[in-house]
Amino acid sequence: QVQLVESGGGLVQAGGSLRLSCAASGDTFSDYVLGWFRQAPGKEREFVAVINQNGGLTKHTDSVKGRFTISRDNPKNAGYLQMDSLKPEDTAVYYCAADRSLRTSYPMGMPYWGKGTLVTVSS
Repeated sequence: QVQLVESGGGLVQAGGSLRLSCAASGDTFSDYVLGWFRQAPGKEREFVAVINQNGGLTKHTDSVKGRFTISRDNPKNAGYLQMDSLKPEDTAVYYCAADRSLRTSYPMGMPYWGKGTLVTVSS
């Protein structure tokens, strides 16, 4: 099975940018769909974005469309979430996740998870 480790979180001012990275190991990365989820303080975890195995299909939740971009580099066993025009409401722990199948939605998340990286956006 795949193991995932996130990096790139931190403190940024509103309007700024961050790029999160997800390093994968332990299995063939290109066999997996890659997703990003987030959980804000006191709130439930929510879906942010997903990318299919070859990177040709992406989906972003409405609240981040036009600001966040998911991508992947299979030869590097890495996934990314480019976050621009950040808002205070984007403050959350961001999790990288993986699944062997592309689904229409992920209400239960994905089977494989990283430990998360904290993003804090100050106003």
